[in-house]
Amino acid sequence: MVALIDRASASQPGRPLRRLTIQTVDVVTDTTTLRSLDWDRDRFDIEFALENGTTYNSFLIRGEKIALVDTSHEKFRQLYLDALQGLINPADIDYLIISHTEPDHSGLVKDVLQLNPEITVVGAKVAIQFLEELVHQPFKRQVVKNGDRLDLGNGHELEFVAAPNLHWPDTIFTFDHKTQTLYTCDAFGMHFCDDHTYDEDLELLEHDYRYYYDCLMAPNARSVLAALKRMAALPEITTIATGHGPLLRHNLKELVGRYQEWSQTQAKAATTVGIFYVAEYGYSDQIAQAIANGITKTGVLVELMDLRVADPQEVRELVETSTGLVIGMSPQLGDFAANAKAGLSTIFAATTAKQSVGLFEAGGGDDESVYPIRNQFQEIGLTEVFPPIQIKELPSEATYQLCAEAGTDLGQWLTRDRTVKQMKSLDGELDKALGRLSGGLYIITAKKGDISSAMLASWVSQASFEPLGITIAVAKDRAIESFMHLGDRFVLNVLEEGNYQMLTKHFLRRFAPGADRFADVKTYPATNGSPILADSLAYIECEVVSRMECSDHWIVYSTINAGRVAKSEALTAVHHRKVGNHY
Repeated sequence: MVALIDRASASQPGRPLRRLTIQTVDVVTDTTTLRSLDWDRDRFDIEFALENGTTYNSFLIRGEKIALVDTSHEKFRQLYLDALQGLINPADIDYLIISHTEPDHSGLVKDVLQLNPEITVVGAKVAIQFLEELVHQPFKRQVVKNGDRLDLGNGHELEFVAAPNLHWPDTIFTFDHKTQTLYTCDAFGMHFCDDHTYDEDLELLEHDYRYYYDCLMAPNARSVLAALKRMAALPEITTIATGHGPLLRHNLKELVGRYQEWSQTQAKAATTVGIFYVAEYGYSDQIAQAIANGITKTGVLVELMDLRVADPQEVRELVETSTGLVIGMSPQLGDFAANAKAGLSTIFAATTAKQSVGLFEAGGGDDESVYPIRNQFQEIGLTEVFPPIQIKELPSEATYQLCAEAGTDLGQWLTRDRTVKQMKSLDGELDKALGRLSGGLYIITAKKGDISSAMLASWVSQASFEPLGITIAVAKDRAIESFMHLGDRFVLNVLEEGNYQMLTKHFLRRFAPGADRFADVKTYPATNGSPILADSLAYIECEVVSRMECSDHWIVYSTINAGRVAKSEALTAVHHRKVGNHY
């Protein structure tokens, strides 16, 4: 194990020291992993929280010829290169396999090429195109497609599996027939950092595994299913060597099965939204992913398409099968501008007045203006579900919250008829009987960093005495759901009978994406940082311990850390319903 403080972090006042380490482990025959452990990283990709850091995994396969699968994040430059040179003379590496060109895996490709300019870079056609823009120097290359093989000798025959959009358009998997190991980069990974190389403790990992899937893979569910189908054609896989987190071996079948189950459920959605954007331009990737996450919370299928490389026929087909469209602004100039503009023209030609649309700026400094494009969609007759998202400065947590909520608004708009149909589907007498279940009235408030949220709730119950705990049912498409993952803290505000109307009226409003839920509401901070409503009867400070999935809701179990009653003689407000098909 090699350890080094991230000097960039240490040199900036007010920023905590970052702990970065490298772990090298022999994992299968003739194969060593170089795991770059980022113990303290708390934000990644679309700014979703990381509770347990992350890792960036690279692999060295030694046959008669030698292949390096992926590199690492540039923050590990010296650590990684020192570790690599401690294992092998870079001049002896014959191939550098690029699973995809996302910077956290290809951030040191240029450095490796400088150590050995004779390496042959292996990747999908699109990956090679992207690398040319990344390294800005000539390099040997070998383009591979699905089913192609590369023989390293000594039995290490590598077979490549096309896996586009997981979660990068140029993704490939690599299967080593000798060791029965599949190198999958982002797929089947998780943002989890510890010293364990493998997935021994499923209970410890499963929340992060699901959270990672929901954030990065669920918006590409059909692509996941396509990759799983190709994987099924391979011989038995005994190890999945992921790009993030532990390698899968002990629970491989179970975890791959979950991808299958989750993706099949997602792909069954009757409604699809196509998101068109230009990857690697401005903040387009992060914004598109945040909007996609918001949409998938509503049970709507999302397909993302990178206009840098999209074929016009693929663009047309996605537009024609989508009920909703989200378009990111493309650059006016540059190598991919022409292809992006051609894609946009195809979108205009294929859209109809029955579709809904949302637009966002990429913040790349050379964006096409959003307003002429908006006007063209309005002339066609499309419904604009959320106003254009404009990026005038470095996106913050609040920016990504706005994007996610805009996506959720779009999903809810597109599924409004389905929601009404479900409400009418209950038997009349059963509906009335279920409606006789009553509950109190509460407002959940939460704060993470600079962002906050709130929700009126009635499905709340005490769940344990030791430790003191409660359960709350939270609909999957509620904005506050993102604030109620393991380790998150919040406040349960208890409303007072006869004195709750103003608060319920305020929090029942439909807030615009990113709107401040607490404007004009008197609050003060709890010890856990969440807002306490000054007019509540009582408050309870909670921490999320576990979650259980129940079709359209999450049951969130939380332990209680503190609480106080403002009026000891007052009663809790009670919510009486007449029917059980809605709140």
